[in-house]
Amino acid sequence: MVALRGKEIDAFLARPDPGRPIILLYGPDAGLVRERADALLASAVDDPSDPFSLVRLDGDELSAEPSRLVDEAMTVPLFGGRRAIRVRAGSRNFASGVDTLADSALKDCRIVIEAGELRPESPLRKACERAKTAVAIGCYADDANQLARLIDSELRVSNLSIAADARAVLMSLLGGDRQASRNELKKLALYAHGGREVTLDDVMAVVADASELKVDPIVDGAFAGKPELVETEFAKAMIAGTYPGVIISAAQRQAAWLHKSALAVAEGTPVSAVLDGGFPRLHFSRKGNVEVALRNFSAARLLTVIEQLATAALEMRKQANLADVIAQRALLAIAVNAKRRG
Repeated sequence: MVALRGKEIDAFLARPDPGRPIILLYGPDAGLVRERADALLASAVDDPSDPFSLVRLDGDELSAEPSRLVDEAMTVPLFGGRRAIRVRAGSRNFASGVDTLADSALKDCRIVIEAGELRPESPLRKACERAKTAVAIGCYADDANQLARLIDSELRVSNLSIAADARAVLMSLLGGDRQASRNELKKLALYAHGGREVTLDDVMAVVADASELKVDPIVDGAFAGKPELVETEFAKAMIAGTYPGVIISAAQRQAAWLHKSALAVAEGTPVSAVLDGGFPRLHFSRKGNVEVALRNFSAARLLTVIEQLATAALEMRKQANLADVIAQRALLAIAVNAKRRG
C-alpha cells in the first residue's frame, strides 16, 4: 500500500518518484488538491499550456471507456518531449483504467488524478494505493503548524511580520481551503503594503469577511431579541475555537447596516425593499430575524448599540483573557434590550 502521509508527502512533492508516475490527490481541501496538482504538472512538462504536452480528461467520461486513459498515457508526443495527463474525477468509476495503466510501462508521462473526499473502500483510492507505480495523497485542512508556516511564508514575500494578536485571529479565520487561505493572505499583504507589521485591525478589515465561521446566527439572534439562541450559538462558537472578536466585529457591521436601513425605513422605504436590496445581499434564511431586528430598534437606539459594541471591542483588547466573557455579555445585553421597543 502506497498512501503517503506527513513528511513523506512533502518529500514526494519536492522530488516526485519517476517510478510512481500515477498520483491520486484526494480529500476535502479542494484548494490544496488543486495547488498540489498544479505543482506536479508544472514539473512534469515543459509547457503546461501546450495541449499536446498536457491532456485534460474528465473522470465521468472515462468511466464509459476506461481504456482511453491507457491510450492517452501511451501516446508518443508528436514533437517529442515529456507529457502529462490531468484527470478530474467525478462520481463515476474508472478504476479499471488505473489498474491497467499501473501494469503498463509508462515513459515520460505523469498522470495526476484530482478527486474529492474518498472513503478507504473507494475503487479509485484502492486502485492507486495497491499499485506499485502509483501513490495516493490525502489533502486535508491545514493544522495549526501548517497554517502558521503558510502565514509566515506568504507574508515574508512582502517583508511583513505579524503581531501576536493578529496572528491568533488570522489562524481562526483561515485553514478550510489552502487556495482560499493563500488568496486571503495575498490580499492581506497587499493591504498592509508599505508597513512593517500586520496588525489586528488589518486582519479584521481584510480577512474577517472571508471566514466561513458561522457567526450569523449569533448576531441575528442578538438583534432579534433571542438571548437563548445567542447563548447556545455562542457556546458552540467557543467550542469550535472562534475568536470572540470576530463575532463582535460581525455585530458591529450588522449594527451599522441596521442603522442605515432604519433611517431608510423612517424615510418611507418599505422594509421588503430594504431586505431585498443593498450589497451584500441578505441570505433568505436571515431575512426573518433581520426584519424583526428592524422592528425592535430605531435608528437612535442603534447608535447606542454601536457605541456599546465599540466599548466591548476596546475592553476585549485591554482584557484579552476575558474576551469571551465581555463579548457574550455585550451580545446578551443587545438580545435582552431588543424586546424593549422604542
